[in-house]
Amino acid sequence: MNTTPSPRGLPRRSIAAAAAIALPAFWIGARAQPAAPRRPTPAQTEGPFYPVALPADSDADLLRNGALNYATTQPAWVDGTVTDLDGRPLRGALVEIWQCDEAGHYHHPGDGDRADRAFQGFGRVAVDAEGRYRFRTIRPVPYTGRTPHIHVKVRLASRELLTTQLYVEGAPGNARDGLWRSLPEEARAALTVPFERAPDGWKASFPIVVRA
Repeated sequence: MNTTPSPRGLPRRSIAAAAAIALPAFWIGARAQPAAPRRPTPAQTEGPFYPVALPADSDADLLRNGALNYATTQPAWVDGTVTDLDGRPLRGALVEIWQCDEAGHYHHPGDGDRADRAFQGFGRVAVDAEGRYRFRTIRPVPYTGRTPHIHVKVRLASRELLTTQLYVEGAPGNARDGLWRSLPEEARAALTVPFERAPDGWKASFPIVVRA
């Protein structure tokens, strides 16, 4: 058995054993380091068409307004999560969306209140225990001067945590839209998501990160 002393006077076998014990502790310590904080979802302007008064029907299904059903060729599901900067679900948060109908009109007097009455146009939903939300709506369409988008707002109790806009990846009008062009590249990536074909229409996922 080789017990030749090391330069510090310890047998080599003792040094090897100590290293074997220390190595797992090192890796456990590395894994225990907190993850880097996430970047908050970029904010954007609310725009002129947030509802003057919230509609009587303001649930998560924008394709049904009261007893009316909106006949659309582009139904879509938009879902995601709302988390804080540490990745924790933001319990109690409310997510709101609003957008124009397929003819490019909003339920708003500033737009002549010309939107189809069957299209709810605005929806609000509370996130679940895991921070998830989901809306049934339409794939956003362009209107004069704007590329397709959906307005998004996040509230927690009386606080408004975020107002932003969700864009469609690959939409031809993006590069001509002043608000989209004004975004830094990283912010564009955060707010521009693919709408993909699904058996029941289109589907898009939009994760939201906020300072809570």
